[in-house]
Amino acid sequence: MRYKRILLKLSGESLGGARGAGLDAERLESYARQVSEVARTGVEIGIVVGGGNIFRGLGGPLAGIDRVKGDQMGMLATMINALALGAALDKEGCPNSVLTAIRAEPVGEYYSTPLAREYLCAGRVVIFGGGTGNPFFTTDTASALRAVEIGAEVLLKGTRVDGVYSADPEKDPSATRFDRLSHDEVYRRGLKVMDLTATTLCKENGLPVVVFNVEVPGNLARVARGEAVGTIVG
Repeated sequence: MRYKRILLKLSGESLGGARGAGLDAERLESYARQVSEVARTGVEIGIVVGGGNIFRGLGGPLAGIDRVKGDQMGMLATMINALALGAALDKEGCPNSVLTAIRAEPVGEYYSTPLAREYLCAGRVVIFGGGTGNPFFTTDTASALRAVEIGAEVLLKGTRVDGVYSADPEKDPSATRFDRLSHDEVYRRGLKVMDLTATTLCKENGLPVVVFNVEVPGNLARVARGEAVGTIVG
């Protein structure tokens, strides 16, 4: 099944390339090229980016920073990443708009569901920065929320592994990959797909999640065409 509207979640660390920190020009170009390729086929694309390559809110308290302020710093980090990805899409000639969950004009337009849907229908890639705009919520939850709000048919979680495993495949060579799981199975098995809030939001709204390796060129296009890539959760 070819999807008509998708929500792609990219981690901040992935934008940092091999180091997982800062911004990697080659990685940004690769992602922008893949997104542009899919957008040209008529698929409407929303993107949520994390901010862990710049600042991770959960690390704030460890540094003596109040959790609320730490999460707000993390929101600003996601906005930097959103702008960087938007600039990379500009270089590909792919129309895009950055919408932010906190007011930051002229850095980005303030988010509203009608505006996001309007841009998607007009063929623009919409990049969502600022998470949900609230502390104590991850960008995984922001991804689930935005996907539901814009009426996406699927949430695509781009990672550096080819799906969901019984354990971390980078640490445990005996880990086995799942082709399909229910949201309840993810919870029961304690699998690290998304946080519980995001998983619950997807379950309650019947939103499937596809976990796949976005670092392999062409994989995003394959998933958008409905090919069996990665793990389907739902």
